[in-house]
Amino acid sequence: MKGIGFIIFFGLISWGGFSQGNNQEYIKKVLETPEVELLYSYYSQDGDNAAVTGGEGTEKLTDMTPTIIVSIPIGEDNVLSLDAGISAYTSASSSNINPFDGNKTASPWVESSGASRSDALTYFHPTFIHSSKDRNKILSGNIAVSAEYDYYSIGFGGGYTHLMNEKNTELGISGQVYLDTYNPQYPIELRDGFFDNRITGTGTYSPLFNEFNDLNRNSYSLSLNFSQIISKRFQASLSLDFILQDGLLSTPHQRVYLQDRNDFFIEDFQLADNVELLPSSRFKLPVGGRLSYYLNDQMSLRAYFRYYYDDWGVTAYTGSLEIPIKISEKFTVYPMYRYYTQTASDYFYAKETALSTYQYYTSDYDLSEFDSNQYGFGITYKDIFTQSKVWKFGLKSISFRFNQYERTTGLSASIFELGAKFIMD
Repeated sequence: MKGIGFIIFFGLISWGGFSQGNNQEYIKKVLETPEVELLYSYYSQDGDNAAVTGGEGTEKLTDMTPTIIVSIPIGEDNVLSLDAGISAYTSASSSNINPFDGNKTASPWVESSGASRSDALTYFHPTFIHSSKDRNKILSGNIAVSAEYDYYSIGFGGGYTHLMNEKNTELGISGQVYLDTYNPQYPIELRDGFFDNRITGTGTYSPLFNEFNDLNRNSYSLSLNFSQIISKRFQASLSLDFILQDGLLSTPHQRVYLQDRNDFFIEDFQLADNVELLPSSRFKLPVGGRLSYYLNDQMSLRAYFRYYYDDWGVTAYTGSLEIPIKISEKFTVYPMYRYYTQTASDYFYAKETALSTYQYYTSDYDLSEFDSNQYGFGITYKDIFTQSKVWKFGLKSISFRFNQYERTTGLSASIFELGAKFIMD
């Protein structure tokens, strides 16, 4: 989901050295030459429980995300990584923030042609990594900036990694802060000055809605990581994250329909009783682990598991298995499967089941009880010694991945990913 549910860490570590005839120690660079990685992903989904239309309506959405990551060595011990991209999406559900601006009949099952139908998220994320001379200590710092039509975010963070036991043991700690600001786009019928003589229903349409006063959301995370090479074939890692969010955690354009309020319509579209109301703080605690076992030169197993808890009443379990299979010196295929299950939030209510007297409510099915299955495969091609060239760059690797996602609420999604990494000669 956008904005969704996982925290991912990347480490780039290499070491080496030998004594020359004059006894002057040679330290291999952390990164020998600049690298450029080009990524592209295409995401498509559909379902029947759009939060924009109160938990009932089309969830059709497509998203295309081109990304470029440039890693530049600075001296022997430092790497500067620049990550930038654009996430351009078209959403039938978000188009219905204003369902009354097109020629089609207004309906939660029909997308509108308005401005909210599509948008682009742009982001820029530079990271600086410094390694000690013995390559046993790694410091990193980063900033992150992203923006779309109703949202702006700036973040910063850093981390420290320590390797010991001849680099067989790794301990890490990192922290991140995000400071976000909404430019709220409320449902059209809840905005000042809205009038439409086509409204039908018993009585007078009078929603409970009040605009939000606090338009900021801050997120703070602390991550602890431990990994251990247990044998030549077996490696394990554990992670523990503490995440606190405060501020505006409700999404301003997500409608709610209440049980004890009269229904009002324009054509086939039901007008909102309110938008979702959620607490102004949320604490999350994910605990995860990874296991990697090398069966032989052709096959290995990669398993992942995670337990998640938050103080909104959601608990979740994740398990996944990936099996890389080396079919030649250059080609590797890896089938994968992921299972996820979660309980519903204390504040989730299906359409017209919450009461107006409740302090908090939402009909966002991302906070409902559900199970999901994700399965797919990937292919990686490694150009040994970068024989293939593109201008001054040698092709290091190219990869393709496809995943199919199915959720018991009816949401279905397909994800295609393509990537290529180059190194400068």
